[in-house]
Amino acid sequence: MAHSRHSSSGDNFAHSPEINGEAPKNEVEVQFSEDEKTLIIRMYNLVGERWSLIAGRIPGRTAEQIEKYWKSRNSQQ
Repeated sequence: MAHSRHSSSGDNFAHSPEINGEAPKNEVEVQFSEDEKTLIIRMYNLVGERWSLIAGRIPGRTAEQIEKYWKSRNSQQ
């Protein structure tokens, strides 16, 4: 049993997304159409950070997706 499944070298952590600064594989970036982006901006100007209310106006979108889009868009400015 020269090769064990349990390595003490810590190699398993070298590929961790958090350590490498990458997004976890299960978090896929959601793309928004130009119409959706425009609606999000207009709704935000009307109701503020009421993500569930904004998401209710965009079929198939969740409040979490809208909030994540908004925060990523505004953190780059």
